[in-house]
Amino acid sequence: MANDFKQGLEQLWESMTEGWRQLSKSATSALTYFKPAQNSQLPDRSEVDDGHYLPVHGWSMLGGDVFEDDKRVVVRLELPGMDKQDIQIDIEGDKLVISGEKRFQRESDNGRWRMLQCAYGSFRRVVPLPAPVLAEQANASYRNGVLRVDLPKTQREKPRSIQISPD
Repeated sequence: MANDFKQGLEQLWESMTEGWRQLSKSATSALTYFKPAQNSQLPDRSEVDDGHYLPVHGWSMLGGDVFEDDKRVVVRLELPGMDKQDIQIDIEGDKLVISGEKRFQRESDNGRWRMLQCAYGSFRRVVPLPAPVLAEQANASYRNGVLRVDLPKTQREKPRSIQISPD
């Protein structure tokens, strides 16, 4: 019986360890730091009952997808609660750089905040591109909190055969 209990604990530990490895692998690039910004309009510490609230910084998961086919690379990034005019998109070499500012919106001057878990402020997220793209032909859309950037790939030269000329 003690052996069964020990085996059960070992299996639980292995499962939790594997889950943590998976989470840290997938979350590493999605974890984004939000710096305080002038227009963030965050409430003062005295207005919030949440013991974990720090009005000077925040972290958030900005989940994304990168899709590639023969002609294009498509990047989708979740940016909930943002206005599209507050999002900046740049292509720097083989990276797509998305930056912006998410502002806090007050509900009312009356009452207290009990919990604040969303991140606010300015951020910068870098997404490595799997192939060279034509930056001047890229286009972007933002709908339902999801940014979509379509990037046409550069046309690589097709391999060709070269004949050796006769002497």
